[in-house]
Amino acid sequence: MDDALPGRFEIAGEGLVHDLRDPGGLHALTTVRIRKRLEKAMPQEIVAHTGVPDVEDESEGIMRRPDIMVIAEADMEGEGPFDPRTLVAAIEIVSRSNPDNDWVTKMRDYPLIGIPVYPRTGTGAVLTDIHPTPDGPRYATRKDFVYGEDVTIGDWTISTEGLPRYEEGGGERR
Repeated sequence: MDDALPGRFEIAGEGLVHDLRDPGGLHALTTVRIRKRLEKAMPQEIVAHTGVPDVEDESEGIMRRPDIMVIAEADMEGEGPFDPRTLVAAIEIVSRSNPDNDWVTKMRDYPLIGIPVYPRTGTGAVLTDIHPTPDGPRYATRKDFVYGEDVTIGDWTISTEGLPRYEEGGGERR
């Protein structure tokens, strides 16, 4: 479907997620700035990867495409989707066209498939420490931050100073 229909496709716990619009310029700018800052702080063998392939856990029936995947370069070798348990972190910049995908379903799916760190940007949070609950795995620790503060993602601390924000009333928070 990726070749025939516009937008992006992912498979969540409740089924297919189709985001009709591609992220805009501010989304892309935020992604690039975070990626560059992380790569300056991380060892050379760890990368802040954007793009394809997806991460997939076939046993859970979940396929996701984080905006930034922090992963060892060695874990990127081979064909097909990445194993989500090899990711150090998955970073999302909330999509203007489908914010619940990032705020709700990815917060449920990422710990289920073993992604250990899920930082949120803007007025956001870094979520860590997966633990079991009656409703399935969840993140136990949440560290809130606002743009302008330093944020720790895994073993690395980066500045969030100067990251772009969407205009008020645009329906999106990051």
